[in-house]
Amino acid sequence: MITLTWIELQKMFKKWRTYIGFIAIGVLTLIVQVALYYTGEKYLKFEMRSLSDSFIFTGKLFNGYLVANLVLQGLFVHIPFLIVLVGGDLLAGEATAGTYRMLLTRPVSRLKVISAKFFAGIIYTSLLLFWLALISLGGSLLIFGGGELLVMKSKLIIFASNDILWRFAYAYAYASLSMATVMAYSFFFSSLVENAIGPIVATMALIIILLILSAIPVEFLQNLQPYFFTSHMIKWNGFFDDVVNYKDIFNSVWILLANIAGLFAITSAIFIKKDILS
Repeated sequence: MITLTWIELQKMFKKWRTYIGFIAIGVLTLIVQVALYYTGEKYLKFEMRSLSDSFIFTGKLFNGYLVANLVLQGLFVHIPFLIVLVGGDLLAGEATAGTYRMLLTRPVSRLKVISAKFFAGIIYTSLLLFWLALISLGGSLLIFGGGELLVMKSKLIIFASNDILWRFAYAYAYASLSMATVMAYSFFFSSLVENAIGPIVATMALIIILLILSAIPVEFLQNLQPYFFTSHMIKWNGFFDDVVNYKDIFNSVWILLANIAGLFAITSAIFIKKDILS
């Protein structure tokens, strides 16, 4: 399995589309960092304008932690599209290139082949989130330095400097799980068609539809919302609450894992029965 997965990773990173996500995240993060480097203090004053008359804030509140949190919130909405560019091509790309027959005549089981491709997709997703963490958190700390973390939700929360890094570590880990779910959906759609465009469009359409349904104030749809995987994708933000609701987060983790396992099982069944002559 390790050898098969390594081969799939080599095939993946020989395609230019694999690098689009890394380039896009790098460019967008750099733009945000440069913009905040020149306007960050004004942004902070604007956000805290309603509190400045009642409270006196000390310490370095505009720092790398704040910038990294802003980047994570801003880019996380757009990362799914970068994921499906690769996930949607894992199987459909073989059909487009006409290499299915060659692939499935190897002296290994189809289950091992589909597992290797799936693991390669998971590894790519993890690498993309690690890259985001490296340049958004690591890069921002180098540029802006450290300090306390200011988080503005329904209330203002300020975390001490020694109470921050673990929150980011868990947040990025949870974000990787969320994006792995997106990859699993694109992987499933990729097994149904012979062109990578279809899985990309289908996965993004599914995410958009579920997000729209979640925003409609109808009781029936609100009752269905907990069953939408999109409702659990943003729970990484829960690690930046003053009191982390681990029960709620673990519940979401199990739901996302169930989605990933279920989609892998269905995709494997489709792939194993697939007619290699078609």
